[in-house]
Amino acid sequence: MTEPTLVVVDMQRVFGDGDSDWFTPRFAEAAAVIESMLPAFGERVVFTRFVAPAHPVGAWVPYYEQWPFALVPEDDRLYELVPTFAGRAGTVVTETTFGKWGPGLAAALGGSTEIVLTGVSTDCCVLSTALPAADAGVHIRVAADGCAGLTDADHRRALDAMALYAPLIEIEDSRSILASIG
Repeated sequence: MTEPTLVVVDMQRVFGDGDSDWFTPRFAEAAAVIESMLPAFGERVVFTRFVAPAHPVGAWVPYYEQWPFALVPEDDRLYELVPTFAGRAGTVVTETTFGKWGPGLAAALGGSTEIVLTGVSTDCCVLSTALPAADAGVHIRVAADGCAGLTDADHRRALDAMALYAPLIEIEDSRSILASIG
């Protein structure tokens, strides 16, 4: 088994700013857990960012009609990583989709077949990243306390759904993950 890579999903201003329409409660709690995990992974850290497409197509058209504030260029301050993570060691993968699994994230893993998944929101981008990555043969360890959902109930439901994919996806806490790698 390869050494795990920490994948930090969408810890961006758009989800962490209390004034944002997409603010994720418990964002700060998840960020603190993620920050505590970073040293154990060294350079094996990948951050992801969700950004709006330049020209939405298909079902994304009515989506951005509902959320027009988010239809800004990818270099807009809204889509920056929060200061805690901006400029940290690691690769940044940017996608216009909820799920971040794809050629960019696969390449960023550098051949690793095990990831520790953290970030926001558990019930959207984390879940949408975990399932296709597991389908691709990557072992996923979700640090439940390093994730935050739109609500506590949504967070729990997403964790429960991912747990159905065991042993491809395992739900743990950051302490047990850190104890097993360091």
